[in-house]
Amino acid sequence: MGRLTRRTFGAAAVGVLSGSLLTGPGAGTASAGEAGGGAGRYRQRPQLRGMWVATVANIDWPTRPGLAADEQRRQLLAHLDTAVERRLNTVFLQVRPTADALWPSPYEPWAQYLTGTQGEDPGWDPLGFAVCEAHRRGLELHAWFNPYRVANHTDPGRLAGSHPARRHPEWVVTYGGKLYYNPGLPEVRAFVQDAMFDAVERYDIDGVHWDDYFYPYPVAGEVFDDDEAYERYGGAFADRADWRRDNIDRLVRETALRLRRTKPRVRFGISPFAVWRNAGTDPEGSDTRAGVETYDDLYADTRKWVRERWVDHIVPQVYWNIGFAAADYAKLVPWWADVVRGTGVELHIGEALYKAGDPAQGPAWHDPAELSRHLTLCRRYPEVRGNVYFSAKHVAADPIGAMSRVVEDHYDRPVRAPR
Repeated sequence: MGRLTRRTFGAAAVGVLSGSLLTGPGAGTASAGEAGGGAGRYRQRPQLRGMWVATVANIDWPTRPGLAADEQRRQLLAHLDTAVERRLNTVFLQVRPTADALWPSPYEPWAQYLTGTQGEDPGWDPLGFAVCEAHRRGLELHAWFNPYRVANHTDPGRLAGSHPARRHPEWVVTYGGKLYYNPGLPEVRAFVQDAMFDAVERYDIDGVHWDDYFYPYPVAGEVFDDDEAYERYGGAFADRADWRRDNIDRLVRETALRLRRTKPRVRFGISPFAVWRNAGTDPEGSDTRAGVETYDDLYADTRKWVRERWVDHIVPQVYWNIGFAAADYAKLVPWWADVVRGTGVELHIGEALYKAGDPAQGPAWHDPAELSRHLTLCRRYPEVRGNVYFSAKHVAADPIGAMSRVVEDHYDRPVRAPR
């Protein structure tokens, strides 16, 4: 078949996942007894059962910008209650979708997805509220940040006047109809860490989570213009690709070290596109034929981050069905299990719940048992410590009963997330 790309498989909806694991309850987390059920409540092996709540473009929450604060709170509580009802234990809430914030950040403006106007105060603190209410329900709350995406358009004039991208236009690269911070600039790397760590230091979050966006996904016929940065900082590298990978490695490594110094109980996890490299490119890669490889196209050496133990967990987005020729779920899960084996890094598998019942998808995604079979397969590999579903609105809507089938077959009682 032809080249396998993220767009082809609808992983764009995920990347929006956009859009690393992290458990460790905060002081406000309910105990087993408080959460209901007493000492006998948690008899099964700890297992992460999560869902992503995407705020970019109002994918999951709020359902549209400009809702009253009471309605926004009501909708958010509904997602948390759904997580409890489905016997999940972890929520990944996107709090920095486009170089903006869902908390009163001194570094970046309020996200436009709350009020409809970037920089406008919504009158409440969504992240603070989410942490408190998640812990009240015995859920872990992981703050999901996107490091480099600035805007899903190319007009800096549409950004809030206080936006750092307007004050530092030299930080910004236009590519593929979007604006990005340039990962090759040390001042960018320092700034995005400071912006994220404001939330880490201020709130009792359980984890820091990143999605699959590093250097942007390739766009045919376009060039990511980082010539000036490469000329200034890339002299020690054999080629630009190695320099770009080093830029991302530095962000991951520095974040991990800073997190361990600042709040060592807060865990660090990343959910990359699931194909590091195809075996046809590298014999150590997976038996896949993907059109995107994170190592070569996003300059994200996801396997290295695990081997170096810079992350506490990895959540590859294995958004394909069992038997899919170009990227078989049944081949990618054991490949990732082999990567994490012996490292101490936990493996959780990202699941494409959003594909269930989608008319654009193939027959496998119209079988309510497909996702349940994924979890049955995962049980063969002790390295797999859980699954995460994209996304919250689909966990609630339960297309074709796929999520209900997972709960019925695999989540007969609540369990703690791994620690």
